[in-house]
Amino acid sequence: MTEAAAELPAPPEQAGAVFGDRFADALRYAELLADAGVQRGLIGPREVPRLWERHLLNCAVLSEVIDEAVSVCDVGSGAGLPGIPLALARPDLEITLLEPLLRRTTFLEEVVRLLGLTNVTVVRGRAEEMVGKLPPVDVVTARAVAPLERLAGWGLPLLRPHGEMAVLKGDTAEEELKAARAALGRLGAVSASVTQVGEGVVDPLSTVVRVLVGESPGGVRAATRRAKAARASRAPRGGGNAGRRRR
Repeated sequence: MTEAAAELPAPPEQAGAVFGDRFADALRYAELLADAGVQRGLIGPREVPRLWERHLLNCAVLSEVIDEAVSVCDVGSGAGLPGIPLALARPDLEITLLEPLLRRTTFLEEVVRLLGLTNVTVVRGRAEEMVGKLPPVDVVTARAVAPLERLAGWGLPLLRPHGEMAVLKGDTAEEELKAARAALGRLGAVSASVTQVGEGVVDPLSTVVRVLVGESPGGVRAATRRAKAARASRAPRGGGNAGRRRR
C-alpha cells in the first residue's frame, strides 16, 4: 500500500448499514480512491483521512431522495462521486457515469470492473453534447461540478419529462438556488427546493438541491437538440442505394 492508502481510516459503523451487502465493495472503493485515485490526481491526498464521512457516506445518503428502480446520470462523475457510492448503496438503480476526461473514465471503468457493478455504465463525453444521444433518465445528479445555474443547463436536458435533478451542494445552496430560479424556469423546471439528508449517518447533513422538470426538460433549445439528434439517427448511411427505386 502507498502512504496515502495507509492513512485511510477505519470505516465508521454507519457504513455497514448504508452499504449493506456491498460494504466490502465500498471498502475496496475507498482503498482505490486513497491509492490510485490520489496517484492519478483524481482526489487530493488531504481528503484521504475523511474519505468515508465527506465523500462515500456524504454521497450515498443521496439515495434518500431517489425513487426505487429508476435511471440516474451522474454528470461530471470525476472519481465516481456521487455515482459509485449511490450504485453500491442502491443496486436497484441503473446509473450512468458521464465524464469527459479520458484519465477519469479509465479509472471509472477499472472501478466498475473490479467491483462488479453491473448496474453502472461509464460514458465519456460532455453533458451538453449528449442530449439526444443518451436515453433520457429519471434523475440527474452531480457533486462539486459547477454553480447551479450552469449545472442545470447541462443536466436538465438529459432528463425525461417530469424527471428530477438532485445535486449535492454546500452551504451556499440556498443562495445558488435563489440566483438560478429564473434560469431554471427557462430550462423547463416547475419547482425547486433545498433539503438535507443523512440524519444519523453524516454530520453535518448532506445538502441536496432538487429541481423537478415538466414536459420540456431543458427548455426550447434542448428540445431542438433532441429533435436534431433524432433526425440524424434516422438518416440513411452511405447513400449507395438510398435514392434508387425498386424495379
